[in-house]
Parts: sequence; C-alpha cells; structure tokens
Amino acid sequence: MKFILSLVLSLCLLVSTVAQKAPDRWFNLDYSKDGVAGVSADKAIKELLKDRKAQDVIVAVIDGGTDPLHEDLKDNMWVNSREIPGNGIDDDENGYIDDINGWDFIGGANGTVEYDNMELTRMYRDFKKKYAGIDPSAVPSEKKAEYKQYVKLRAEFTSKYEKAKANYETYHNFLESLHALQKELGKDKISNDDIAGYKSEDTKTALALNIFHNIIANGGKLEDINFDEELKGALEHFEAEYKYQLNIDYDPRASLVGDDYANINERKYGNNEVKGPDASHGTHVAGIIGAVRDNSLGMDGICNHIKIMVVRCVPNGDERDKDVANAIRYAVDNGAKIINMSFGKYYGTNKAAVDEAVKYAMNRDVLIVHAAGNEGYNLKGKQHFPTRDYADHSGQAKAWIEVGASQPNMQPAPFSNYGKKAVDLFAPGTEIYSTTPDNTYQSMQGTSMASPVVAGCAALLRAYFPDLTAEQVKVILLSTVTKVPGKVVKPMDDDAQEKADEKGKELKPSKTTYKKLCKSGGIVNVYNAVKLATTMKAGKQ
Repeated sequence: MKFILSLVLSLCLLVSTVAQKAPDRWFNLDYSKDGVAGVSADKAIKELLKDRKAQDVIVAVIDGGTDPLHEDLKDNMWVNSREIPGNGIDDDENGYIDDINGWDFIGGANGTVEYDNMELTRMYRDFKKKYAGIDPSAVPSEKKAEYKQYVKLRAEFTSKYEKAKANYETYHNFLESLHALQKELGKDKISNDDIAGYKSEDTKTALALNIFHNIIANGGKLEDINFDEELKGALEHFEAEYKYQLNIDYDPRASLVGDDYANINERKYGNNEVKGPDASHGTHVAGIIGAVRDNSLGMDGICNHIKIMVVRCVPNGDERDKDVANAIRYAVDNGAKIINMSFGKYYGTNKAAVDEAVKYAMNRDVLIVHAAGNEGYNLKGKQHFPTRDYADHSGQAKAWIEVGASQPNMQPAPFSNYGKKAVDLFAPGTEIYSTTPDNTYQSMQGTSMASPVVAGCAALLRAYFPDLTAEQVKVILLSTVTKVPGKVVKPMDDDAQEKADEKGKELKPSKTTYKKLCKSGGIVNVYNAVKLATTMKAGKQ
C-alpha cells in the first residue's frame, strides 16, 4: 500500500508543477536582465568577449554515450585527426583502433554493456559466495569485520531489491489499469470531469480510478499531465533496477567487454562505438557544454570554442572503477583540458585506481567537474564516488569542482546533494533543455545537468584565457558566484522522505543558507568570472 501512496504523491506533485516552466534557454540567461538565475553566459559573450580571440578547448564527456552526429553537436565534436576512419588500424598507436570521436570502455567485440549492476549488487554477490549459509560463530576472527560488512550489505541489498520489485509491479499494474480505463472511456486523455462520479464494473480499472480520485482530492487536474509518457519513464527506471541493477544473477561484463576484469591495470580494451545503446544522458550533457551557438537549431550550449570528446564508461547501473580510471586517462592522454563526470555511486571497490587517474589528470593541468548527486544528502561524512579525497590520505585533487543543482528562482533543487565543504558551488540543474540523440531535444534535471553547466563555464574561461591553469579557473569560478541573500529551502533527504512516506506523514521543508550548502556560498556566474579573469595573471601563483 505504501508504494501506491508514493505513486499518488508523486503524481500529485507532478500535476501541481506542470505550469511552472522557465524559458528553455534559462541556464544561459542573466538574473537582473531576464529574471531567472542562469549563469549569464549570453551576457558575458556579448558584452565582455565579443572582441577577444579564443582557441578551441577539448572537453571530455565521460558518460553513457553521446550522439556525435547530432545536428547541434557535430560541428563541435572532437575528431582524432591522427586516425584514418574505418580502416581497422591503430594509426596513432595509442592502443585504441579507430577512436575517431573517443572510446567506449564498456564495449567489446561482442557488443556493448547497456545495463549493469549497482556496485552494491556486485559487492553483495561476491560476499555471498563466501559467507552465505555460514554459521556466524564459525567465521574466523580475522574475517569478522568482513562478515559484518556482508551482513550490512545483505540487509541493504534486500531492502532495495524488495522496494524496486514493489515499485516496478505498482507502476506496471497502474499502466495496465490506465490503459483499460482509457479503452473503456474511449479516450487517451482523461480529465477530472471524465472521472467525477464515474463507476466501472471492470476490476482492471479499479487501481487507476482509485489513484485518479486521490489526485483530484489533492487538488490535481488530470488533464494537465500525459500519464502514459510520465509513467513510462518511471516504469523503465524501476524495471532497470529490478531486472538488472539489483539482480545478482545478471552480470554482462565477461560476455560483452572481454577484458580481464580482475586486472585493474589493464587499459587496452573496449571499442569505438561511442554512442552506445542509450545516449540520451550523455548527449544532453554534451549539449549543455557545447551545442553550437547561434545556428538556429534547438538550443545553445555555453561555449562555442570547444571540441567534445566522448568517453563512454557509464552503463544503466553503476560505473566500474576500472573503467572510470581508464576513461580519465584516455581523456588526458588525448588532450582534454576539462573532464565532465555526471555520474556517481555510494560504494567503490577500486578507489585507489581512480585516485591514481585523478592524480594523473591533476599533474597535467586538467580540470575535473563532477555532479554531487541527487538524493538530497548532506555529503559531510558520506562518500559519493568518485571523490576528490584520496584514499591514501595524501590530500585532495585541487583542480576538482563538485557541483550541486539550483533552480531558476535561485533556490537549490530539492533533490540536490550538498555540503558546506563537500560541494563547491551550485549551478542550474532543473528544466534544462538540451540535445538528445537523433537530432531531438528534451528537458531533464539533476546535478548531472548542473555539472556540465559549470564545465561549459570553465571551457569559456580556458578558451578565451588559455594561459590560466586549471586551478586558477576553479578559483575564479568559486570566487565569483552569485550570492543568494537570506534563507533558502533545504534539499529533501531521500531517506528521511521515504521514512515519512512509510508512516503516511508529510516531511516539512526546512530553511538554510547557501553558505551552509556549499563552499562558495552561491551559484556559478560566468559573467563575473570573465570579469575577474581579465585581471588575473596567468600561470601558477
């Protein structure tokens, strides 16, 4: 029943927010001029950079794949001029054959990975092989700590699996009930008037009718939302969780990638199919950074003097540390000066390998921009991998920016992770309209969208001020944020929200300040950043 209640509450919230929409290009706009808290990219380009020369900057998008032929991206895609396309030869002798636009570290001769487990699932599966069925009293003393971790992972995995299964069944059943009701009424679009006082003899329609009556009772209008479209996305999400991400019997790695997964130092594997089976997320990210500006197509990215390198290592599930490390190294070795990483997870098994790759990037003047995550968590004391903190306690990656998500009205996004020291700044991350595969466009939200906004701002600085170091670019962006006065609504912790939902209670929002949400205390503003950059002395200070 609690999953039905959660569905009702989600749909009520969706109905109530349909009409509140910002301009499609809002993240490029200026608050004082346009009334939305964008990053003032248009203003910076028109007023401060119009007479300055720029040089192209290579930005690596490490993600789930990007469509390199998109009409609004193809002119700004990185092309490896040292490779002859399609000849099956490693012309530049970098170990990757025909890597024209980048590389796919989760592909191989037999195809490419679309779905994969959560890291939690992989860890639980490995521990289960060792400890399932063992009497706790028989566990050797030197293995007690590991066994304790197994018990903790088992409990967390079981809880997540049961919730994913219940959510999948709830949404699946509701869609079937909705379609039965649509057929009975003879219409695809159902309104409040259609449901008022309506009774059906068909038991298949009961679930949809019950939920619709609850939505109407909560002040919602059924005609304001396309239930088929919205529910399809939710169903696909929970189906992926239930059937793949949290399925300990599903492991696609060996049959598709063909690497020696146990060899963390192995680097030459994968294929050159950078689009992958679902490039929606990565294409959207790439467009925010560098979709061609002023070409009368779709939308404008933040920086036009850019070459987007595609490095695919993120499946529908959790990325693997070996692939992340190799993706970072590939990007650095092929000239990327900025790396965007709009992904993350709460467990890591080979952090040392990723740390070494991050250090490799830091030593070569590369700026890494990373999404903080979408669970409404305070990241103080909570690890969200990959992280700038080195596991060997040797310090932090200095040219690393951790990004939270903000809304057009300057409020933090209710889903955004935050942290006074863990997150550096916020950036537009809701209602972001950008490129999607096959010459389409779509609005998405998440810190996954906020991170490329910052990467685009960093690219603008490195394009027009190429002598600035990666660390200087970070300092400039953090010191020129838009300060938000007064109190803002604190993001909602997913765990606390779930516990409240289970008890049938409403979790009331609390207030805080941006100073408590992130290190810089504000939202990135590239107009201010460009003004400061004109006064900066290039090179390490």
